[in-house]
Amino acid sequence: MSLKDSLSFPGNLRRIGRGHRDGRIKSMMGRLEISEQGTHTDGLISGSRLRQLGPPGGYKIRFTLLTTVLLHAVIHQTLLTQSGKPSVANMVAYKLSVGTALLSLTVRSLAVPIVSEPTTTFTSTPAFTPPVRPHSNVTDHGPYTGPPPTTTGAKTTDVLAPSIPALPPGPNAFDYPSDGELHAPLPAPYTPSGGVGTNGSAPVYRVLSDFDYESIALALYQEWIELDLFHWGLATFSEEEFEEAGLKAEDRYLLQFMAEQEVGHATLLSNMLGPSAPVQCSYNYPVTNVREYIDFSQKLTRYGEAGVYGFLNHLNAHDVGQMLLQSITTEARQQMIFRQFEGLFPMPEWFEVGIPQSWAWTLLAPYISSCPANQTRLVWQNFPALHILNQPNPARINGSNAWNETTGGYTNTLSTADIEDDEDCINSTEEGVNCSPGITNNRTNPLSYPGRQVFLQWDEPGFPVGPNNSYITSTSANPPVFAAWVSQLNVTYTPLEEIQNNTAWTVQPNMETFAGDPAVNGTIFLVLTDLDLYVTPYNLTQLNPHVYAVGMYQSG
Repeated sequence: MSLKDSLSFPGNLRRIGRGHRDGRIKSMMGRLEISEQGTHTDGLISGSRLRQLGPPGGYKIRFTLLTTVLLHAVIHQTLLTQSGKPSVANMVAYKLSVGTALLSLTVRSLAVPIVSEPTTTFTSTPAFTPPVRPHSNVTDHGPYTGPPPTTTGAKTTDVLAPSIPALPPGPNAFDYPSDGELHAPLPAPYTPSGGVGTNGSAPVYRVLSDFDYESIALALYQEWIELDLFHWGLATFSEEEFEEAGLKAEDRYLLQFMAEQEVGHATLLSNMLGPSAPVQCSYNYPVTNVREYIDFSQKLTRYGEAGVYGFLNHLNAHDVGQMLLQSITTEARQQMIFRQFEGLFPMPEWFEVGIPQSWAWTLLAPYISSCPANQTRLVWQNFPALHILNQPNPARINGSNAWNETTGGYTNTLSTADIEDDEDCINSTEEGVNCSPGITNNRTNPLSYPGRQVFLQWDEPGFPVGPNNSYITSTSANPPVFAAWVSQLNVTYTPLEEIQNNTAWTVQPNMETFAGDPAVNGTIFLVLTDLDLYVTPYNLTQLNPHVYAVGMYQSG
């Protein structure tokens, strides 16, 4: 009986010429040879004996990984049936379930991977695939024009105090010596004592408090708008318009893939919230062309990402936080990609910033036009808008030389309307000036700099915003006297100058997070306050009672 008759592997089997000395297997690019001559010693794949298959006339097998494993085991027993040698029956009888890794054979083996070609020979029953949440790729768009809302304001119940008082650190905050030694028995081998959720209890992945529910619901509102926004851009702007902005077919497919990622994110968060989870709404975006669209998307993903960082470690349900962490890190990549699409330096900071939920909802809600009547409402506050009159414009060669070049709204999205061709950085061919999409760009002229005079204007509270105009902006702060620059690990205050009629100016501060890392860089948050309260990333929400208006600043 021949090898061809005995083994049913996919592919063609042909004779190869004689003359190979040691009868070893030789493989290259998914082809495998078995030679007949010489004394078989161990049936190994020798890394020094790999060569490409020669002229026709040899056993040639195309195989998958499973085929490779089985074939290794069979050949290790015997190669061919010839007089005085083991029979093919021994091949079949060879025990394949010896519990060893069959990709690496015997003591003398050098494990060499065999590259396979695709095959449909082997099939398996697919595992159950969880369904995604029902959704539309693109919903309705435009400002809300419906009837006045029947319910207004944030969701609320009994309020126990006007604010949460600041307290000193907890009683055990400084007890652990932090000296590199172990201070308690190990609950299991290689497992130090301590941690949260480490006692073996099974995770359930459901929210455990009002704080959890409202935070995850906010994140879900964000995922829904991103799903729509990414699809909407592809549906609204033509291929030619994307090409003019320097975005090719591969870039557009990346945008499409990011939209598909949001389906998974929205499904995950919906499943953890249950049947009352918020659903898709209709939206309104402040853009008229591709470059404005990219800038808006870059800013929207920034406050979506930062809004989750702000509450993630405060959740009661740490298992829910773990799942959310593994989705929000994807959004962080999306934000960097939009910066690359915009021709900006992809990550000009050492640390990413986190913000309170009410800031994120303040920035998100104005771009939601309407939601279904039974939509789950949120508890978070909507602050008045802060407009940056000389917001740096990344579309300009000299981006800091801009005045009233935004499309309006909370994100202070760039406008290209007043930029002449010779002032547009995408038209330049000079390195360090051209801002076409790319892996990285390092601008010769920075968008902003320490000491820059920044002119501000802010809205009064009481303005209807959000779904169906049913949320009302509010503040508990006195008239603002400080600008708080919130970036990376820092909150830095600068005084407002010449305050009159809800306008003022301030100076961009000069500080570093650590030596060598300018703290004000990238896409940051600028809020107006009535007090220069000392806060840190973990308790930034303590600033909320003193916040008057919220905006975004394109510092780099």
